[in-house]
Amino acid sequence: MLIEIDKYAGFCFGVTQAIQKAETLLNNKIKFYCIGEIVHNKKEAQRLENLGMIKIEKSDIEEIKNSAFLIRAHGEPPETYLKASKNNNKIYDATCPVVIKLQQKIKNVFIQNPEANIIIFGKAGHPEVNGLMGQTNNKAIVVGNSREIEDLKLSNNVILFSQTTSDYFEYQNLITLVENKLKEIYGKDYILQVNQTICPSVKNRIPGLKDFCSKYDIIIFVSDYSSSNGKSLFEICKAEKPGKTFFITSPNDIQKEWLKNIKSIGITGATSTPLWLMEEVKNSIKKIVND
Repeated sequence: MLIEIDKYAGFCFGVTQAIQKAETLLNNKIKFYCIGEIVHNKKEAQRLENLGMIKIEKSDIEEIKNSAFLIRAHGEPPETYLKASKNNNKIYDATCPVVIKLQQKIKNVFIQNPEANIIIFGKAGHPEVNGLMGQTNNKAIVVGNSREIEDLKLSNNVILFSQTTSDYFEYQNLITLVENKLKEIYGKDYILQVNQTICPSVKNRIPGLKDFCSKYDIIIFVSDYSSSNGKSLFEICKAEKPGKTFFITSPNDIQKEWLKNIKSIGITGATSTPLWLMEEVKNSIKKIVND
């Protein structure tokens, strides 16, 4: 049986940077607290916690003194930095550079267009979205899917952004719906500014992922349920290989019946899925097949 891991799968640059910063702190014996889950993969987060990283919630920040905080790859709103910098604490910022750029852009747009409706396409409550909302003093509107547009009362000045890990095609559909709604309400008397802010690491993987899926009998997709890009990329795989794509979080989720009468298996995952976990999945499949 042919079992291969997608060579383009694994951590994106932003996640790699965050993991490396955490490992550097741990190797230097620096005690630090990570605000929330460092990446949306419980297996990788647990690995780092086993090495000494301490995960805390935002509500714990003000209780900590004379220590250090790590800002995770998803970023944080400005208020988190203010709280974390008190009590003689040091901040190590591992926010993804793509997210930092987006935060700065939204902040500038908000300052320059105080009357506009700023809409962020993303998952409400997601740490990245919380950080983006913070750039607008939480005045932006979060939209999770195209259906939610129908209930919005829009001004004639709308500015669209997307969470960096959102579904690319769903965002394009939302753009069309917003434009159609503005035309219906205001005719030609409206302004719509569209910002294409989905991360290239997610968007550019789509063609390659489709090609990868076409080469195998079944696809095993490894991710965490909390990963937004994991959900988006999994849908791409399902569309390419319907009924033959399986979502797992660990080797324990593999079902033996999936492997019956199969000659080839492709293993891929989210941009927050560690390569070592996909290697474990591959080894587990080999063991199941050979038993």
